[in-house]
Amino acid sequence: MPLAPKHRALFLANATVLITHQIDAAYWHEWELFHIPGGNQVNLLLNLPIIALVLYAQAQVARGTGANALVFYKLMPCLGALTVAIHGLFFALGHDAFTQPVSLGLLACTAVFSCLQLTALRGQQPS
Repeated sequence: MPLAPKHRALFLANATVLITHQIDAAYWHEWELFHIPGGNQVNLLLNLPIIALVLYAQAQVARGTGANALVFYKLMPCLGALTVAIHGLFFALGHDAFTQPVSLGLLACTAVFSCLQLTALRGQQPS
């Protein structure tokens, strides 16, 4: 199934919001929430493959054709759902990180874009 321009736009929007969330995560010392030893240095190293994967996925989705495009297209809403679920758990446990308006907005946009990405596939026929 070739990906339409709307699919590519939704992917790019979600990827942009998720990468921006990772920048915000440095402000909030997210590694402390996950109890990752090594502080920001290890956090930066862990983000290298994550961001590389998102950028590689963007390249596959931008091509818009082939099985890889669809697989990587579906990866982004999965990452988005995981991000929102993890932070929802942190909120439920009483953590006060990511509570500034833009931080909350990024998480809300991730949820919305992830849902929109998946619903945009409805009615599409596999190629």
